[in-house]
Formats: sequence, C-alpha cells, structure tokens
Amino acid sequence: MQVITRHKREAVLVGVVVLTMLAVLIVNAVRTNPDPSGKTLGDLLGTSRQTAPGVSLGASQTDTQIATYQDKLRANPNDAPGQANLGLLYLQKAREVGDPTFYTKAEAVFNTTLKLDPQNATALGGLGSLYLSRHEFAKGLDFGRQAFNATPSSYALGVVADAQTQLGLIDDATNTVQKMVDTRPDLSSYSRVSYIRELYGDDDGAIQAMQQAVDAGAEGTENRAWVTYQLGMLYYNKGDFATAEKTYNEALQYYPNYVYAQAGLAYIKAAKGDLNGAITMLKTVTARFPLPDFLITLGDIYTLAGQTQPASQQYQLVQGIMQIYRDNGVVTDMELALFQADLNKDLPQTLAEAKQAAANRGIYKTSDVLAWALYQTGDYQGAAIASKKALSLGTNDRLAFFHAGMIAYKSGQKDEAKSYLQKALVNPGFSFLYAQQARETLASLGN
Repeated sequence: MQVITRHKREAVLVGVVVLTMLAVLIVNAVRTNPDPSGKTLGDLLGTSRQTAPGVSLGASQTDTQIATYQDKLRANPNDAPGQANLGLLYLQKAREVGDPTFYTKAEAVFNTTLKLDPQNATALGGLGSLYLSRHEFAKGLDFGRQAFNATPSSYALGVVADAQTQLGLIDDATNTVQKMVDTRPDLSSYSRVSYIRELYGDDDGAIQAMQQAVDAGAEGTENRAWVTYQLGMLYYNKGDFATAEKTYNEALQYYPNYVYAQAGLAYIKAAKGDLNGAITMLKTVTARFPLPDFLITLGDIYTLAGQTQPASQQYQLVQGIMQIYRDNGVVTDMELALFQADLNKDLPQTLAEAKQAAANRGIYKTSDVLAWALYQTGDYQGAAIASKKALSLGTNDRLAFFHAGMIAYKSGQKDEAKSYLQKALVNPGFSFLYAQQARETLASLGN
C-alpha cells in the first residue's frame, strides 16, 4: 500500500496512535491496583476504580496476567523476559483505566529488565512506548531505535514513526510508516496510514485505510474497538453523523460497554441538540473513565446548557487529573495550554506552555494551540502566523479552522474568516463551546 496517494510525494505527519501493538501482545481488561506510593485517580474521584473503564464489564484478564507474572517474578526475579512482559502489562493497564501511575510501575520493571539484559528488545520498545505516552518524544525515538536495532519488528517501527511525527521529523516518519506497511500490513500500520491521510485533508483516503485497520483486527478485541471508534470519528469530523453513529454502535456490538464508542454517541446527541441526553451518557462515561477530553467535553456541554456550576466542577477535576499526569512524568504543556486558553485563564502561563509545546513538538496541533493562546492574549499577528503553519499540510481539523477563522476575523481578513468558519461548520459539532460563536460570527460577515 502506498502511504500517500498524491502526484507528488510530500512530508507527512503521523500521530501517536495509542492502540497499538500492545493489544496484539496483551488481551484487555479489569480492576486497578493503584500505586500506594502516590495519589491516584481513585483518590481524586473518591472511588476504588474497581472496574476497567475502557473494556467489557467483568473482564479481568490483564489483572490475572499481572498477578501471574508477579508470582513468577517473586520466585525468579532474574527472569528478564518475564520482567519485560510485566512492564507491557502495566502499560496496557494504564491504557485501560487511564491511570498514569501505572507508567511509574512499567518504568521500574523495564529498567530492571535492562539491568538483566541490556539488549532486551521488548523492554527497549516498551520504554519507547512509555516515553511516547509521557510526551517525551526524543527519549521515545531513542528507545524505539534501540529496540529495532536489537530485534527488528513492526512494533519498534511504530514507536519510531510516532516519535518522529511528534518531533517534526516528517520525511523520516513517512519512510518509517511506509516500511511498516510494506513489512506488516495490519491494524497498527493501516491506522497510521489513515492518520497520515487525515492530516493531509484526504478524508476519504483516511476512512479507507481505517476501515482496513478495522477489518484487520480480531473480533472482540479492544484494539479493533479502538480503530472502529477512530473510524467513527473520521465520519463525525466530516459531519456525517448518521454513519458515525452506525460505526460507534458497531464497536459496541462486538465490544460491549466500550467507553470511547459511548462517548462518540454522546457527542452525536449533543451535536443534534439533545444536551440532556449527552450529559447523561457522558456522566456515565466519565464515572468509569475520567479522561480529560471526556471531562472537558462534558463541561463544555454543561456550559452550553447554562449549567455553570457542574461545568466548573468538571473543569476543576480536569486540573486535578492533569496534576496527577504531571506527577507521573507526563508532559501536558500542549493539553494544558489549550484547556486554559479556552477558559481564558492564566494567559501568561498558558502562552508559555503553548510556546514550550511548539518548541518541543512539530505536529500541527502545537502550532494551532499556540495560535489560539496568542489570539486570547490579543496578539493577532502572531496568531495568524502560527495558524497558517498549523494548516500548512492541509488538515481538515474543524477546531483549527475555527481558530483560524476567528484570528482572520480579528485581523480584518473577512474573506478568509468566512472561508475558515464555513469549513469549521461542516461539522456543526466541532466544538460545543464554540459552535454558536462560529455561526454568529459567520452571520455577522454577511453569509
């Protein structure tokens, strides 16, 4: 498969597709076992976090596997492959329950593995994945390359490609993804092809590749549910809510109670104006899986519904969770900057966070976040420069179009503002916080 179907081969951005080949190695599941040395999501939420949020209720295979490896390693702590596999299980656990304290556990066992076997490819690749999850992309790239040099694998290539993408090493990322596809055309490689095409604005090509990822996944597995959700989001971004809804329901048919698919259905309800229905669904989702994106969206829908107090509670919870991420080594500068810029809060700090993210990462989203932070501070000239950089590859990110439209509007570029706002509103649910503002601004421009 050719990664880019264009007359001219261009540089590509490849996102960190967090599904990945860990799910090929580990089946999903379960109950948490929080790190007693630090604060966990359970502490923050006042819950025991007994149920795995992202998976079928009642599943427990990951916990069972963790317990099995822990028992084996107590009997034989010098078992390097066992230590490495336990680390992968901790990473899978962090993915399933959204609790970054498992990153700390994974890091410890990976380091133990490398003391026993410095060339253990599983541990090297696992550390690469860990650092990607923490947004330490230079370290992720280093360990991904070390893993590939120790034992060439599609998993290691995925780590390398994602790191290269985030660091802005675009030509290198393109070559790595093409090598992945040529070596092993599977769920992980197809999903990366999809993201490449999406970032170039090739929505139909992105959908085609993501459908191939879905077809390549085993039924009843979390990784297939994940790429099905991503396929739904591609339809959602195009404003095709009917197909998106059908796709989310397909994910739920073979993977019941999958929170991402449930969240997708809630987004559709909100986009269609059923705010109470969306709130009810998202309250259930966030109770099981308090992912910051879910909490922020719930807060935005509360805001749209005029319920300011519960909205504020969701936003406060986001700040607490982001602190837990930071305490466990996760760099949150880009995410925090966008969150605070939307709230028009702590703008000097927000701008500093956005500039730091843009300096460390080459992916378009950091330029878009910087543009929005500059806009909120009133620097429309600087915002316009950052926004054009964000859109330079051709992405159809509707929120980025909204940002560009508002920046052009404030800069007196009426035709540009119209064009960008029209593109944003192709998906009227691009933002529950800003959709009405986009419509009103567009109307004021005489459209």
